Amino acid sequence: MKENLKQFYTYLEKMERLQNASSIINFDLMTVCPKNGYEYESETQNMLSTMIYDISKDDKYIELLCELNKEKDKDASKSYLIQKNINVHLEEEIEQLRDTLALNQTLTGYEIVNATVVNRNKSYWYQTLTIDKGKADGLGENMVVITKNGLIGKLEKVTNKSATVKLITANDVNNKVSVAITTSNGETNAILSGYDKKKNEILVSGVDSNIDIKKDDSVTTSGLGGMFPRGIYIGKVESISTDKYGLSKTLAIKTNQNFNSIHYVTVLKGEK
Repeated sequence: MKENLKQFYTYLEKMERLQNASSIINFDLMTVCPKNGYEYESETQNMLSTMIYDISKDDKYIELLCELNKEKDKDASKSYLIQKNINVHLEEEIEQLRDTLALNQTLTGYEIVNATVVNRNKSYWYQTLTIDKGKADGLGENMVVITKNGLIGKLEKVTNKSATVKLITANDVNNKVSVAITTSNGETNAILSGYDKKKNEILVSGVDSNIDIKKDDSVTTSGLGGMFPRGIYIGKVESISTDKYGLSKTLAIKTNQNFNSIHYVTVLKGEK
């Protein structure tokens, strides 16, 4: 854009010099040749006006002007999009903060700590995140982390003033979460086995094919293994597939939690 501006101003300077020349010549002719001044003035002015008009009609001049206008429009559009993204981000944060406060009202049986997400590594976006609370706030490893939309993970590493949350979406063989699937015939247990980030679906595999599971069946933590308390919401069954041998099913669980955008969380320190 700087180069275009430079060329554009060069054209403007040419026009300005021609206009200045016109007024100078006009003044000199009227002073030196008062009788024939108007005649010469008319001829010279016509010539200069024609030159100025030719420059203003120059394709390059028009091209530069159009290019500058396009770039101004691009800059304006870019600024608008940046501001729009900032507004969306702020709206998300405000909404999540409201949800956190509302969630606190329902957790009367737990000691809780609310925290803000302060860091996420792009390379491990769906693996971990860092919060601004730690040992100084009474937090410790393996404490459960939730939002209004349900379970998101547990504390993995805790320092004095911060903590790392291992997300349930993490691709880690040690990241075992025991779940309970509530069906029309009762309840069956299984283990979370993966995450599809494109669909925002949590996967549960190895479910007995004889168990009648339907779309929209509820999935919560089972409480087995003692890692997560029983009954924390995870999502609902979105789709069901059976392996080629017909022995087991894999479930895709639709979660309400947007794991791509987490700003505030609640840590369950324990029951009161």
